[in-house]
Amino acid sequence: MKPTRRTFLTGASALSAATLTGIGSSLSAFQASAAETSGYKAIVCLFFLGGMDGHDTVLPYDQASYDRYATIRQPLLNQYANMQGGSTRARDRLLPLTPSNAADFGGREFALTEEMSGIKGLFDNGNAAIVGNVGPLIQPLTKEQFENDSAPQPKRLFSHNDQQSTWMSSAPEGAQYGWGGRFADAALAAGANSGSRDFTTITSLGNELFLTGINALPYQIGLDGAPEIDALNFFAGGRDTPEGDAIYQKLRDHFEAMDFNSTNLIDRDVSNAMRTALTTNEAFNQAFETIQPFSTEFPGSFLGQQLQAVANTIAIRDALLVNRQVFFVAIGGFDTHSNQVNDLPNLQREIDGGVVAFYQAMQELGLGSDVTLFTASDFGRTLAINGDGTDHGWGSHHFVIGDAVQGGQIYGDIPPYDFDHDQDAGSGRLIPTTSVEQFAEPLGRWFGLTESEIADALPNLSNFSSGPSFV
Repeated sequence: MKPTRRTFLTGASALSAATLTGIGSSLSAFQASAAETSGYKAIVCLFFLGGMDGHDTVLPYDQASYDRYATIRQPLLNQYANMQGGSTRARDRLLPLTPSNAADFGGREFALTEEMSGIKGLFDNGNAAIVGNVGPLIQPLTKEQFENDSAPQPKRLFSHNDQQSTWMSSAPEGAQYGWGGRFADAALAAGANSGSRDFTTITSLGNELFLTGINALPYQIGLDGAPEIDALNFFAGGRDTPEGDAIYQKLRDHFEAMDFNSTNLIDRDVSNAMRTALTTNEAFNQAFETIQPFSTEFPGSFLGQQLQAVANTIAIRDALLVNRQVFFVAIGGFDTHSNQVNDLPNLQREIDGGVVAFYQAMQELGLGSDVTLFTASDFGRTLAINGDGTDHGWGSHHFVIGDAVQGGQIYGDIPPYDFDHDQDAGSGRLIPTTSVEQFAEPLGRWFGLTESEIADALPNLSNFSSGPSFV
């Protein structure tokens, strides 16, 4: 791996720039009618770029499991103990979970770190769930099949770019369409948003694969509205005279490419894109001016500001004439080959503060049951440590948050915090027991898609047995 790539992934500042049980029943509105697009619904993907360590997020809590974990990770836990304020990974400081399906785990217990106390509160109140050991798969895979290479496996495992792409699109780097975009395609085809794609898939980071469909294209917003053309704004101030208005209109015609004529298809596409971007951004910002401030205070972190931008966009949904939206936000810094003890707790605090504020903002809008946020990441990390960090893994544990979620439960499986078990691909890398497709399927159903539309968006879904929990 090139050092520059690792530097990008490990620095949060680089972005400033279920035995599966019940995922299919984890959202209370999953019995929506086929292709139902009435009312408002939004899906928010929160992506942890770099590969978040699920072993250091959902920790073992029963004494036997914790003791084994502490033995394996003793050098890392010693570093936590030397931190100012002491170790937040000490068992007596963990936040024990009491899932309603605790009996499914045979006496094994789990906990979150104290940096995620807000999400723990949502879990306790039934507004958040954990889905264990999720990751890219082509079909169910056993340890023996993995070791013998006797069954199809995702391409280029443990590669950041490829596994980010595979999470978003079921294919490695080079894929064209993401399942969030394909979900949006289906909603648009069913009449959502009056068929307009403009404000259907939205990101604050750039044109993200997850949001790209055949018809749905990502729309980029800033943290305080849509991008504007400074020169056009400057001359708009002088429109009170005929000469000033003429200058403004001439400049506007330039940016709208009104005088552009070409037979070259690429040139015409570029000019059309410029024209559309200007008018679309103006429509967004006109709606943005009507926002009533939230009483909820969002953190000043980059993730907090991204989630506030999403909340603001949802708040103006009526002015934008939309009733189905898919959002993508992200936070980097999770490629913790080193310095994990210093980096990961701060990232977890940033996640916790941003997610809780976003949840509270949705309560203010009366949309707690209409907006569902889920987390994703390149991959998990090894249970084994390399000194002061961990290496690339595979399956990991993720959160689903919102009032539609049947929360307070741990869905899927959380394998033993040990080596040489049935889901260990080596060094504690977890072979996923819940595929990304199985994780995404209930979200698509809740979003209002038909079974065939979900299958079109998730090409490997037919390889997995849904079982009664996913019907």
